[in-house]
Formats: sequence, structure tokens, C-alpha cells
Amino acid sequence: MGRLTATLLLIVGLAACQPDDTPPSRAEVMQNAGDNRVAKALFGAAPRPSAQSPAALGGYSQGCQAGAVELPETGPTWQAMRLSRNRNWAQPVTVDYVQDLSRFAATLPGWEGIYVGDLSQPRGGPMLTGHASHQTGLDADIWMLPPNRLNLSRAERESISSISMQRASGAYVNSGWTPQHEALIRAAASDPRTARIFVFAGAKVEMCRNATGDRSWLNKVRPWYGHHYHFHVRLNCPRGDATCVDQAPPPPGDGCAEAQEWVNNIISPPPPRPRDPSAPAPTPRGELTMASLPGQCLAVLNAD
Repeated sequence: MGRLTATLLLIVGLAACQPDDTPPSRAEVMQNAGDNRVAKALFGAAPRPSAQSPAALGGYSQGCQAGAVELPETGPTWQAMRLSRNRNWAQPVTVDYVQDLSRFAATLPGWEGIYVGDLSQPRGGPMLTGHASHQTGLDADIWMLPPNRLNLSRAERESISSISMQRASGAYVNSGWTPQHEALIRAAASDPRTARIFVFAGAKVEMCRNATGDRSWLNKVRPWYGHHYHFHVRLNCPRGDATCVDQAPPPPGDGCAEAQEWVNNIISPPPPRPRDPSAPAPTPRGELTMASLPGQCLAVLNAD
């Protein structure tokens, strides 16, 4: 099955699962067929959101967003960081979520709120640097650095860095890890809007060790590479958004055994699997083109 045909079936099939929504027309799905322009160059250059109704189009790593709203650069319990990147745009549900989480963070000892890293570009889509996901306005990076003030200047927000929480290449947390970090991630994962939270494996194992009472929230906390300066929140598709493609839900259970396996493999890496000499060499992943994104992303790109 060709990529274009698969994309058409995926989008129409998703719409069919939600009969109260009007599925995208064939013309909308097909409108960027054969468009081999590199998508990140186009979406990375868009300075403002599209004047359209909010919609998360496609998947977290292969999509775009219409009608994004801006997380204000500074609020009573948050500050957006690295403003030069122009990545403090998201779907309304994400902006509401970040503000709600920041208010909870402000109740924690030693935290005035949160420093917010990348959300998405004004029209989503692939980024010029830094992320494969964050394309549909439903992802948010929350810094591990506890804010002790929320009046940083624009220049300070470019120069200040978050702090790493890992030790031994991510097998363990370090001395900077606190019960407040655990409480913040627990609150983030317990929100019904949350689909997943990505954090380094040692942090997941530490939270598994310390969690008491209801442990169901641990299911959403997934170990992933590199997430030791921030944790990454991924939200579910907004209800009724027929063009948004959810990720498959995490496997059942708290995921603690799997996280421990990650840690074990960090401490004692398994030997590399021998390569089958008759197997074809892996094909490097190419740049996402406009033709590989949902058809509606062309309209997002061209909208006022």
C-alpha cells in the first residue's frame, strides 16, 4: 500500500470512528499529493498561527496544527523559555493544561511555578531543530529546574539552563531529585487529558519505588532517552477532533518492570545483535515532505 493511500485510509477511517464529525473530503486529503517540499523549512518559517478553528491535524510526529493559541510569555505561575524559538504555541487544551499544572507547582515547597520549554511552532509541523514530535500542538516540555522567581528577562530566558536530574547515564536520579519533582509528575500524569509523560528511566524507577496508594498514574509515565533536563507531557487528542491521530495507549500495568529493565540495560548493556549479512542495509529516514503530512496541512500553511 502506498504512503498516500495509507494516509487517506487512516484519516478517513479515523473520521468514521467518530460519526458526529464531518470527515475531511477527498480533495482535502489529496491536496498536497506530490508536494516534495521539505516541511520543516516551511513550518519553521511561519511566524504566527493560522486564522482557523483549532485542530490538531495528523499525528504527534507527522502533522500540523490549525488555530493555535499562544501561551503568554509570563503568567502568575509560569514563564515560557527560549522565546527566540517562537515555540510557545499550542492547541487551547494544551495551554489550559500548562497553566493548570503551573498552579499546582506553585503549591510545592521551593517552586514558584514552572519554566515551560518547547510547545509547538505557530502552525505546528516539523521543526528545524530539536524534536521529531511537538507537531500538532499537544506536546509540552516542563523544565526540571524549580523556579525561584518568575520575572526573568528575555535575555535571561535565553541564557539560563535547566538542571539534569540523572546519575549514571540515567540509571538513577541524582541529589537534585526531590519529592516535589515526583509530586509534579504525578499530578501531570493524573490529569485525564494526559496520554503519556516521557522521563528518563531512573526517574520512573524511583517513582515506582516511592509511590503509595493509587499507582494507576504510573502507567502514563514512560521511560525515554534524554529526558533528564525536562519531562515531556503528551496530551490525548481533543474530544471531537476527527483529524487528530492518537498514539496507541500504553500497555496495561504500572510499567515499573519495564522501566527497571531499561535501568538494567543501562548498567549492563546487552551485547549487540549480530547483523544478518544478507539483510538489506537500513534506509535512512528522509526529511518529512509536505506530501507526507495530512492534506489539510497545506491549507494551514497557506491560511492567513
